[in-house]
Amino acid sequence: MTSSLPLFLCLILLFNVLVADAFTGTYGINYGRIADNIPAPESVVTLLQANKIKNVRIYDADHGVLTAFKGSGIQIIIGLGNEFLKDVSVNEDRAVEWVKVHVQPYLPDTLIRGVAVGNEILGGGDVELWEVLVPAAKNVYNALDKLNLAHKIEVSSPHSEAVFDNTYPPSAGVFKESILPYMLPLLNFSSQIGSPFYINAYPFLAYKSDPSHIDLNYALFEKSSGIYDAKTKLHYDNMYTAMIDATYFALEKAGFEKMPVICSETGWASQGDENEAGANLKNARTYNKNLHKLLLKKKGTPHRPKMVMRAYVFALFNENQKPGPTSERNFGLFKADGSIAYKIGFRGLVPSSASKDFVLQGGFWSFRWFIVVASALVLTQFLAL
Repeated sequence: MTSSLPLFLCLILLFNVLVADAFTGTYGINYGRIADNIPAPESVVTLLQANKIKNVRIYDADHGVLTAFKGSGIQIIIGLGNEFLKDVSVNEDRAVEWVKVHVQPYLPDTLIRGVAVGNEILGGGDVELWEVLVPAAKNVYNALDKLNLAHKIEVSSPHSEAVFDNTYPPSAGVFKESILPYMLPLLNFSSQIGSPFYINAYPFLAYKSDPSHIDLNYALFEKSSGIYDAKTKLHYDNMYTAMIDATYFALEKAGFEKMPVICSETGWASQGDENEAGANLKNARTYNKNLHKLLLKKKGTPHRPKMVMRAYVFALFNENQKPGPTSERNFGLFKADGSIAYKIGFRGLVPSSASKDFVLQGGFWSFRWFIVVASALVLTQFLAL
């Protein structure tokens, strides 16, 4: 027994090292492409690199995008769409084939770090998809394992707030009873393979649904009285952090208190219909600027101060072909032409009326060219001495 202990400990350490980490730093962005007027993927890579964004999520496994990201140094999570779950769930060979076509050929130059199996399945309207989610996720993981990729690529499935029965105050966070028969097996599997819990958290949607009872400043990270959780005696000065802690409390009640939480989507619409309260450019700018500042601090939540908050902002571009209310087509930090939608410190591909900042004309005037020119000027001055 004692002789096997060091080996056992080594295996634990090895497992911890080999678990895929799909996120560098604290800030990422969702690159949605339901549009016919956004920049080509090659220009998107230039845009992301210039703005030092190192984490990206896409909702499919588009080969043009994966090719463009080759050698970029940007970590990317790809998506297995909801429409493929049933097929992959009943046939592991289909999962292997999917990985061979959409993942393996792009490694290692394209940094594919995760596969999101479906999006917002549990709590959604198609209960049949609830039933196939775990089998599909397991088959994708097993396929990666067969191809010796499971230690490099994380398998997960992002959730909406519809999975919760309650989130207020945060300590009351709990999953819906109707979802637990499907959620618990997924959490068990995620825990076994070392995957975090991904949640799409939108203070904008909460505010839009009840503007008369929610303080806009609280939703925008601005100065407010916040909320006080009497059970934990914790104070929350913004809704986003409260949403993340409500997720932690729900996981604790389900028996997964050690599982980390990552926000897979959050953002604010810069335009909306008349009945979409708060959807305007000023609020979008305020939310995204304050969120960016918060994430760069690399801090945790009141309930989990040592668990650094990480999030993917929604979204990179306004997407003109998305269905639904006007807000759905106006979440982008950048407009379709690559200019910034509003000023929060990022640079665009082309000039924008929102900013007079240095821009990346056609990808030519990138930061590296700025360094070259500046260095040349310094060298000229030195030689003149």
